Amino acid sequence: MIKRKYFKPGSIAAVGLTMFQLIAGSGALSGQSFDIPSKRWGISFGNSKEFTGLRFNFRDSRVQRICGINVTLWHPRKDNKEAVVQGLSLGVIPGGGYLRGIQVGLLGVAAEKDLWGISLGALGAGSGGDVTGLNIGGLGAGAGRSMTGLNLGGLGTGAGDNLIGINIGGFGAGAGKNMKGLNIGGFGVGAGEDVVGISIGGFGAGAGHDITGINIGGLGVGAGRRMVGLNIGGIGAGAGEKLVGLTIGGIGAGAPEVQGLTIGGIGVGGEVLKGIHLALGTIMVTDNGRMVGFAASAVNYIKGTQVGLSIGIVNYAWSLKGVQIGLINIVRDNPKGRKVLPILNANF
Repeated sequence: MIKRKYFKPGSIAAVGLTMFQLIAGSGALSGQSFDIPSKRWGISFGNSKEFTGLRFNFRDSRVQRICGINVTLWHPRKDNKEAVVQGLSLGVIPGGGYLRGIQVGLLGVAAEKDLWGISLGALGAGSGGDVTGLNIGGLGAGAGRSMTGLNLGGLGTGAGDNLIGINIGGFGAGAGKNMKGLNIGGFGVGAGEDVVGISIGGFGAGAGHDITGINIGGLGVGAGRRMVGLNIGGIGAGAGEKLVGLTIGGIGAGAPEVQGLTIGGIGVGGEVLKGIHLALGTIMVTDNGRMVGFAASAVNYIKGTQVGLSIGIVNYAWSLKGVQIGLINIVRDNPKGRKVLPILNANF
């Protein structure tokens, strides 16, 4: 007769107690784990260092590599910065050196060096290095270096270096270097260097260097150097060097050089204006500047050379190679008798 062996109730309780101690006390027992059926694969309870399969631990410490499903109850210790975790990570704050796969945190998701895949954190998701993939943080999503993919932050989305893809922040989205893609910030969008793509800021959109694409700011849009494309600012649009494309400023638009179709509610100004320039108030060219094309406003004040056509109540130019149409037309270097004329003044 075959005798069947049964675990005694006491032995089952002992095993359960051991697993609980390994999970809850893994900080003290940082090198211990209860593994079935192998030390390297299967099911693990405790701080196993290198494991493939289903793993439960309270708090990771000095982990090397985990592949599979990793469930942790608290954020890792500081000595866990080189850990590689691949697969599905679940917990209050899943973390490690390199997280790859799907990460879901009740509070957040934090990687020391690299975060790749789908990351969802109730408060935030981020990495001290790069972040790649779909990243959603209830308050924010961020990266110490670059962030690439679809990045959503309830308050903000940002990267120390580059922000690339679809980047949406409830208050703002920003990058220390470059932003590329669709960038939307409830208050603002900005980058320390270049912005390329579609950028929409509730208050403003800007770049330290260049902005290229469709740029819309509730109050204003601006660039330290060049702004190229469709540029719309509720109050104004401006660039430190050059403004190119279709530019609309609720009050005004300007740059040292302006090219394209430029519309300013009150004024448009610059040193060199090329194209079509429209304003209710004033089109203004600074000393020794040049307007080439067409200007229409109440007062066209060109303290330089006008090449083309200007229409306004008052038209003023230092020199003219074209036509002025208005109530008063002034060309400073015209011959006597033609310096100030009503209705029309011309010189070719």
